Amino acid sequence: MADMAVQSTGMEAAAGPYDRAKALSAFKLGDVAFYWTTRLCAISVLLILGGIIISLIAGAWPAISEFGFSFLFTQRWAPANDPPILGALGPIYGTLVTSVIAMVIAIPVGIGIAIFLTELCPQWARRPIGLAVELLAGIPSIIYGMWGFFVLGPFMANHLQPFLIWAFEGVPVLGSIFAGPPSYLSLFNAALILAIMVLPFITAISVDVFKTVPPVLKEAAYGIGCTTWEVVRKVVIPYTRVGVIGGIMLALGRALGETMAVTFIIGNAFRITGSVFSPGTTISAAIASEFAESDGLHQSGLILLGLLLFVLTFLVLSAARLMLMRLERKAGN
Repeated sequence: MADMAVQSTGMEAAAGPYDRAKALSAFKLGDVAFYWTTRLCAISVLLILGGIIISLIAGAWPAISEFGFSFLFTQRWAPANDPPILGALGPIYGTLVTSVIAMVIAIPVGIGIAIFLTELCPQWARRPIGLAVELLAGIPSIIYGMWGFFVLGPFMANHLQPFLIWAFEGVPVLGSIFAGPPSYLSLFNAALILAIMVLPFITAISVDVFKTVPPVLKEAAYGIGCTTWEVVRKVVIPYTRVGVIGGIMLALGRALGETMAVTFIIGNAFRITGSVFSPGTTISAAIASEFAESDGLHQSGLILLGLLLFVLTFLVLSAARLMLMRLERKAGN
């Protein structure tokens, strides 16, 4: 028996290094395969992004050669002229105005809903309200556009817009911004639709980051006599500001590029007026409404609009990223 035990131990000792090396080799092979798979996925994103940029530049090059920088500062859009007169100032103005108004409306409402859900809402109501907000993100944009065209537009033109025109009449600056006449199709109506569409992004991300606040911080604040408003303002918001700003920037990127809902209700007018109740257009709406019937220099001008939207979105998101990095660095210090 002793001889058999010694022999068995010797065989295990002889087989041990071989099996261990084989196992390590298999692990190493799997690790290398996983590394290159994930690396190729990351590289493919850069390749796709580069391909999109190259395609946009190639398609827009005839318009770039023809109009140059004047394309950015020309308001008139007359593709039927000979030669065509194309300018991006109207769509750029409409894109910025609708996005700014939408964010001015959506940011306080979205953060307010998130604060209510995490700090004030009864436990039994949190799930239904949160689910209702999240469902807004799942509604197709064309449904928002149809609802805005058939319901929101008439309601605004018949009720809210006349009141705002009357209320701000004669007031410096505001009187021009809210000047009449009322319209079913306007920059303001498109901004309201955008605000509703981006609201779930701000609310959902804010709720998630508010939940990351350590309970001990809030309990300590309540323990020294702080009110709920003071806890939110001095503990919750400062602790989560990086995540909240990230959600706002994500919503802004969605607002800048939204197409179908805006196309339904903005009016598609290539002009700039001081009133938000007048029709206008955005870059994405202009492309969607005219691209199917375009050719030649007209089509190249629309592709150039798409390139401008890409650059504008990239600049906005890059600025947001830099701001987040500064906030993180400041918090670290």
